[in-house]
Amino acid sequence: MKILISGGTGFAGRQLAAHLVKEGHELTILTRSSRDNRRSSPAIQYLTGNPNREGPWQEAIKDHDAAINLAGASIFRRWTAKYKNIIRESRLHITRNLVAGIPSPPGEPFLLFNASAIGYYGFHRDEVLTEGSPQGDDFLARVAADWEKEALMARKKGTRVVITRFGLILGEKGGALGQMIPLFKIYLGGPVGSGKQWFSWIHMKDLGRVFSFLLKHREISGPVNVCAPNPVRNRDLARAIGQLLNRTSFLPMPAFLIKLVLGEFGSVVLQGQRVIPEKLEKAGFTFQYPDIHKALLDIFSASAGDDQLEK
Repeated sequence: MKILISGGTGFAGRQLAAHLVKEGHELTILTRSSRDNRRSSPAIQYLTGNPNREGPWQEAIKDHDAAINLAGASIFRRWTAKYKNIIRESRLHITRNLVAGIPSPPGEPFLLFNASAIGYYGFHRDEVLTEGSPQGDDFLARVAADWEKEALMARKKGTRVVITRFGLILGEKGGALGQMIPLFKIYLGGPVGSGKQWFSWIHMKDLGRVFSFLLKHREISGPVNVCAPNPVRNRDLARAIGQLLNRTSFLPMPAFLIKLVLGEFGSVVLQGQRVIPEKLEKAGFTFQYPDIHKALLDIFSASAGDDQLEK
């Protein structure tokens, strides 16, 4: 398959692209900077264009079988009123422009994977959330819902649309672990707030396998929870990281400090969601890393070497 990826130079995009190339797909990475036009693989080409704006890059979409939209301003920083608008508008504009470039039938139906987040569900404490659970009413939930609506407009063109609601992605050299591990290494890691909040996650390798699975299973469309089947409480995640790094993991990060540093985004960190991948499991997908200890052991082994880990 020939696939265009927006957001393909980010943490998740780079590793997903590498996985898809190994699976035999040809990729075009949409990038704003010509400096990214480096040929890392014969199967990867780079297309310069700003997805926030209409432009010649939209014409290239018709030469592809599918698109994966991962682009949007990061949520992992303090939310000011100005930055909240950037979070929202970046997602809506990019998706709207991408959908505008999708060709209409005749021919094989186009496939659009559009990123979203489990933040769509809002905060529900211990309630188990599936793809059928209702939308939440906080800022991130409203953004996710509006983002998904923009992507689903592609159905009017006969496009198969898959909304990938990501949990937190765990992998080497970036993402949530990239921010957490340095604190543990200097003995400052531990639970955040009460530590009771649920942490829904997915190993980067399983993320790639999910996309391969969805490419083959054309009967699946609409929202899909892309997270492992066993979410963990924040305190249990901290304990697992501490054990594997041979560091203490009992020092809590006070809730008031999280709110002081992160503002409204602190609520996302302090509350979380307990989400399961019901659609994937019913379709027969098997996770290689279904539990947090196995997932962390693989990631830490790859980045640090087995000799540095506490078995």
